Amino acid sequence: MTLHEATARYAPLPIAGSASLREARQGELIALAAEVGRRSLALHAARHDRDASFPADSFDALRQAGLLALGVPAAYGGLGADFATSALVIAELGRHCAATALCFSMHVSACLGMGLIADLLDMTAAQRAEHERHRRLHFGRIVGEGRLYAQPFSEGGAAAAGKAPWATRAHRVDGGYRLNGRKIFVSMSGAADSYAVLCTPDRPGAALDDALYLAVPADAAGLQVCGDWDPLGMRGTVSRNLLLQDVFVPDSARLLPEGMYHQATQRYPHIYTAQAPAYLGIAQAAYDFTVLYLRAELPGMSPVKRRMYPTKQAAVAEMRIKLEQTRALFLCSLRDAGIDPDAEARQRLHAAHYTVMENANAICSLALRTCGGQAMLKTQPLERLYRDSRCGSLMLPLTAELCLDRLGRECLYADGEGDESLE
Repeated sequence: MTLHEATARYAPLPIAGSASLREARQGELIALAAEVGRRSLALHAARHDRDASFPADSFDALRQAGLLALGVPAAYGGLGADFATSALVIAELGRHCAATALCFSMHVSACLGMGLIADLLDMTAAQRAEHERHRRLHFGRIVGEGRLYAQPFSEGGAAAAGKAPWATRAHRVDGGYRLNGRKIFVSMSGAADSYAVLCTPDRPGAALDDALYLAVPADAAGLQVCGDWDPLGMRGTVSRNLLLQDVFVPDSARLLPEGMYHQATQRYPHIYTAQAPAYLGIAQAAYDFTVLYLRAELPGMSPVKRRMYPTKQAAVAEMRIKLEQTRALFLCSLRDAGIDPDAEARQRLHAAHYTVMENANAICSLALRTCGGQAMLKTQPLERLYRDSRCGSLMLPLTAELCLDRLGRECLYADGEGDESLE
């Protein structure tokens, strides 16, 4: 019996454990993700982590299962998953290969931005008609051709944290734009078919709220993937640098009309948490591993049970409590996801994102301590889960520090409120 078969047989705490979220279609999609995860993602995860190589075989399996169209509306031939369902599917994939799940979350985020979220934004009739033409083209490529969309954020400055305009510039030319700039930590670099690049219009006075969201084809002239990739964790994401030198893209590259990306992030802020489900999947996987290990049900291990020791039982209980707390807050935040959430929902969003990212690593740490020395060997997945789990709190646009910063301010200040000068 392989590890993924053992996990399938003994999965005491399913990700989709909330009755209010358990709809028939949602359950079908999560079950499909579990099957693809067990039969493909889990088989390749260790190799891609070791080699720091992109899990193309796992994405082939996702493509064959139709999951690349998860966030594409049904009207365009996609699976029509909403934000909550997409998150639960990503979390399930994260149990089997966190790097694949994290990359997949970025692709799904681009689809949701063009579809579900775009439909909720304020646009003029002309903007709506233009967007309809453009997204039909991109959704057609995803559904009909299985194309994969990456989503570069980081530039090494304050833009990805929402503190300054994007340094990457888009100069308006006949029929489109010419782009110049540099993105770092570009997941799926060299593997994606298109890069959903955020940039600032190259004109005087252009600000963060003027941002353009443009799909740059991987084979565009002037686009270059560069730099090394040998990180601590999430090695299979292959997040190298993207250099854009006078890259032309046509008007149809606009994934949202000019300025709409900023509106989307302000009015549908849950889109910023699209990476969190992959880390919830890591936490679940660490718990699964620990239970199987203590029950002596891991493939290839000696049949020596360790579950009878009070110290082991107490540790597993602590892990279970952390997992329940994390998942409960995560599900509460998913229920809030929608246009123009109130202050309570926004605060819960930051609390949930912080909790998932920090508790994933805390649960992996407990798992290592509880299972002992054999569990830290690279022949077991827990060592990889631990390294992957540490990366979540560092990821823009919502690092752990930014979550605390925003949550603290939002708890103490109303919108537009400041401090009177002290005299």
